[in-house]
Amino acid sequence: MVDSDFYCLASYKGAYSNEQSLNFVIPIVVILFLGVIYIMTQRADSGFVSFILIGAAAVTMFYWVRVLKKITKDQKPSYTQVREQETKNWVYDLIKGNEEFVFVAEVPGPEDKIAVRLIEGILYIRGTAGFSKEVPIEGANDMQIFDFKYRNGVLTLRIK
Repeated sequence: MVDSDFYCLASYKGAYSNEQSLNFVIPIVVILFLGVIYIMTQRADSGFVSFILIGAAAVTMFYWVRVLKKITKDQKPSYTQVREQETKNWVYDLIKGNEEFVFVAEVPGPEDKIAVRLIEGILYIRGTAGFSKEVPIEGANDMQIFDFKYRNGVLTLRIK
């Protein structure tokens, strides 16, 4: 029999965002270029040369901001695509009997790292590598996990 005092922690589904880092980097780049432009205006010995340098600094600033935006827009972390694909392909079998259910699914990890709990009709499953699932089971509100088997990556539960 499995202990039912487990409360499932929500898995972290957010991925590192390049847009978030860009929101930090671009203002720094803009402030640096504005500082360069300010210094050039303070040293304005000859008006024409400083005007050309200020214009060049402004054009360079706009160019690098566009390049940074394009780089972050084109990149998407590959691990999030793999993680989403794994989530979409996860399937399980729920066999309903007269007074019991049999639940069968593939869950990653060694047996000692697999955690399953049935709380108020929701089956919480947690494995390794961030694997975490919640499966609602209709009619299992007053039931408990009766048998737990895990062999070769396949989890089998009997719920009575």
